[in-house]
Amino acid sequence: MSQTVPRPTPLGGWQLPWRRVRVPSQVLPWLLPLAVAGLWQAASHGHWMSEQILPAPALVWQSALEFGTGELWVHLWISVQRLFWGLAAGIAGGLLLGSWLGGSRRAQTLVLPTFIGVAQIPTLAWIPLFMLFFGIGELLKLVVLIKAVIVPVTLHTLVGVRDAQPKLREAAATLRLPAHLVFLRLLLPAALPSFLAGVRLALAAGWTSLLAVELLASSEGIGYLMVWGRQLFMLDLVLLCIVVIGVIGALMDRGFTALERRALYWPQPATGERAQGPIARGASSLIVPVLLLVLWQVTVSLGWVDRNILASPFDVLTSLGAGLADGSLIEALRLSLQRALAGLLFGGIAGLVVGLLLAMSFTAERVLGPSLSALRQVALFAWVPLLTAWFGLGEATKIVFVSLAAFFPLLIATQRGIANLSPQLDEAAHVMRLSLPKRLRLLLLPGAAPAIFAGLRLSLIYAWLGTIGAEYFMPSNGGIASLMLGAQQLFRMDQVMAAMLLIGVIGAALGYLGQRLESRATRWRTA
Repeated sequence: MSQTVPRPTPLGGWQLPWRRVRVPSQVLPWLLPLAVAGLWQAASHGHWMSEQILPAPALVWQSALEFGTGELWVHLWISVQRLFWGLAAGIAGGLLLGSWLGGSRRAQTLVLPTFIGVAQIPTLAWIPLFMLFFGIGELLKLVVLIKAVIVPVTLHTLVGVRDAQPKLREAAATLRLPAHLVFLRLLLPAALPSFLAGVRLALAAGWTSLLAVELLASSEGIGYLMVWGRQLFMLDLVLLCIVVIGVIGALMDRGFTALERRALYWPQPATGERAQGPIARGASSLIVPVLLLVLWQVTVSLGWVDRNILASPFDVLTSLGAGLADGSLIEALRLSLQRALAGLLFGGIAGLVVGLLLAMSFTAERVLGPSLSALRQVALFAWVPLLTAWFGLGEATKIVFVSLAAFFPLLIATQRGIANLSPQLDEAAHVMRLSLPKRLRLLLLPGAAPAIFAGLRLSLIYAWLGTIGAEYFMPSNGGIASLMLGAQQLFRMDQVMAAMLLIGVIGAALGYLGQRLESRATRWRTA
């Protein structure tokens, strides 16, 4: 009897060997939402849960009609205004800084290492320090947004400007073009694809960071409205806000995609060979950090800034040493890393399995893909009020939140990695009549390994970010972010900044770990 083998799908993926149900493809994306809506209605009608925990669909619709007449749009408009000004300032700053770093080899040597070191500290970890510097007013939201936005824009602009093709530079030098024409006709078109990629990341980072700071310290905005609804157990309002946040995220993504298509009309890629060799590292890269530390120490020692607002480097190092010596920082790190790795395990495995399913089954992709894509548009911290209402404030809720943070990067990377495999692999599998397990082990997973491990690197970073966020928003008995919050309440800025330093070091270490795992797992590519 002949063996059933997977067949390629129109999406470039692989068809699982089960028999497809003959359902019109236009109907498939609606099956899951309709099933969830039916189950939700049945649970509400049968009183399987309290209405405070699971509001009825009719109640959510009633809240949409009630709050949609004015109050919801007032808060949403406030959040959108904050996002606009934060994006405008952050993108402009990132464009200027990235252009300078990309165009100046000296700047890359002197400034870039310091910038990358500061960027390793997640935006959330800066919030306690920013609160003491800028209060909890509008300036805090603007500073948090600029910090979240400027990092991806700067790094992507740097790459675009730095890697402009050398032949184009030679042509510009031969023609003796003035500096402004070199920028407009050479550097800008060459850097635009990379710059727009950074702006896309900045949109997501800015929206997520804005919701986080509104959840923590705000009296207006869509994030505040969610907190208010959670405190009053009005989960119908919380669900409504989640839907609105998802719609805004989807609109921004669709709008930016349309803008990108119109802006990038020339053949891609615009960059080819590297314009410059590797940047020299050495004592020169330490000049800026040392100068900043000296200025920092002098500023605090001379009393220009209150020590309760900005601790000196010596005080931070002393606090760091004391925390490591008495074990408090080590225990806090252990708890945080334990949560991050547990969430990465559950979320990563789920993302890998679902990504494989979506890439290998046309039916699964049509049924699950649109719903998962819609859920992905909801900013991560928008789920906090709903998760805490459903699961409480215990350890399980934190793990669920971190798992959610780690889930989508690995799902997207796995699906795209397998869907983009060469059709020749399918032909080879047919010729050798490989079973599905052997196809996975010998062809699909090795072929998609670079994309999967790139997704794993992102999942590591997002799991760490999710851990910090979980400890901020869900009171816990320990953890590095909990330690920071306690120190902030006592105005122990030396402890706050020592914890920030450790968070940045752990984030950099996790990124390096992901890079090493990717290199070892895909070493066959360079064999």
